[in-house]
Amino acid sequence: MSFKALLLDNVDPVCAQIFKERGVETHIPGKLSDDELKQEISKYDAVVLRSGTTITKELLKHADKLKVIGRAGVGVDNIDIPAATAKGILVMNTPDGNTISTAEHTCGMILALSRNIPQSVARVKDGGWDRKSFMGTEVHSKKLGIVGLGKIGSEVALRMKAFGMDIFAYDPFTTQDHAGSLGVELMDLTELLSTVDYLSVHTPLTDKTRGMISIENSDQIKKGMRLVNCARGGIYKEEDLPKLIKDGTIAGVALDVYTSEPPTPEIYKVLENPAVICTPHLGASTEEAQEKVAVQIANQISDALENKNYKGSLNGKSISLLTNKEVKPYVALAEKLGKVTGQIMPDNTNSFSFEYTGDSSKFADILTDGILKGMLSEYVTESLNLINARHFAKERGMNIRETTSSNGKMYKDLITIELGDDAPYKKLSAAVFGPNDYRIVEIDGYGIELRLEGDILMYQNQDKPGMLASVAGSLAAKNINIGALSLGRAGKGTNAITAVIIDKQLTNDEFNEICKIDGVQNVKYISLS
Repeated sequence: MSFKALLLDNVDPVCAQIFKERGVETHIPGKLSDDELKQEISKYDAVVLRSGTTITKELLKHADKLKVIGRAGVGVDNIDIPAATAKGILVMNTPDGNTISTAEHTCGMILALSRNIPQSVARVKDGGWDRKSFMGTEVHSKKLGIVGLGKIGSEVALRMKAFGMDIFAYDPFTTQDHAGSLGVELMDLTELLSTVDYLSVHTPLTDKTRGMISIENSDQIKKGMRLVNCARGGIYKEEDLPKLIKDGTIAGVALDVYTSEPPTPEIYKVLENPAVICTPHLGASTEEAQEKVAVQIANQISDALENKNYKGSLNGKSISLLTNKEVKPYVALAEKLGKVTGQIMPDNTNSFSFEYTGDSSKFADILTDGILKGMLSEYVTESLNLINARHFAKERGMNIRETTSSNGKMYKDLITIELGDDAPYKKLSAAVFGPNDYRIVEIDGYGIELRLEGDILMYQNQDKPGMLASVAGSLAAKNINIGALSLGRAGKGTNAITAVIIDKQLTNDEFNEICKIDGVQNVKYISLS
């Protein structure tokens, strides 16, 4: 069978070459209007695009033959993945193609920031000289902090270590072994911010990473730190940067990404600051990177059309789930339980046991993918999915052990995660109770019934009168209502585990007030919103 592919957005010519070698006919039109694209897309089995074309639900109504959509790059914000999935169309990307280019750009930004290269270039081109104004600083023997030790963060670490920098990192999902292989010392985020001279971030933008550097936490930042962001706009609070520079908290900032692209007038005001250097999202913009992603996507699509391999698929398992209603609630449960685990586990845990009993044991493979997706969702790129979750886990050195049993105990179908003896919460079990009703039913042998939804405060406490009242009183003082409560204990007078669902997200100050209550320990705030 012969296939046809539509190549859009000036994808590198090597893409057409690879398709030709694989027996796929290609068409490379110029810029198409929306109406023209609606007419054209009906003729093709595959579409390759970059960021210039948007694949909408309306457009897909006309894509009767389409089997695969391929993004020659990482970001898939311009593709309606749910609509594609509903039509059984695979969506693929090439997340590894820009690793080296982004790492190199990050290193270039570190050096440019240290030696005032952009500012001094502009001065000399303008007819000036003034060497004293551009006195720089060496990176040798300085401390570089990396947030996110995945592929790009790891490559930055290797390169800047060659410049004589001491490398430190925060990534709760990497292991000591992985960090050690790079010559990197792991720290928690607070310690990292107070220690390093340079900070480079390589994480997605999430509720946990948004505003990682801001006026609110300026007292935690080592004075004179230099910031680099080639990951996602908003990790540093842009509007706060001029003040942090003015008061000496920050010595300089290098930005390649912004909360709005192109930048808004307000962001341009920030970029006018002489201590800020900036580039127009060039991390993946190299000839080599564009060629790599073009080669990768052509081969991936060809493999998929030939039913050989589905590497790079973002929704392959989702499509299979649409035709298997039995597995869908278990996958939802696995992801939710994984997301809870990711928020309560100790940093840099490297060994986990997943147990599946009853009917869930039939789907152990995909449920492990679901757990890992949930666990890593706050720390890995937006391309994380059921297909690649194991890849990201392996990349961080995580060891997974799976066991199955056809017979449940108290609950027929159960998913259980064990975290190890060093974790404050060592074992969590959860079950499906009904449509969209997923609950944790046991924590460390304590019977508990906790719906996996909303915002949850979980803690251990002495089983004595007044403990719940103390926590409830602290929440009430902040006008935070308790929506549901579950408490488990081994026996009268023993320790207990308490979990409450609250009606709003907690701020750091509100959370810290709970942690200070006498008799309450191992407090964890979990957001499933």
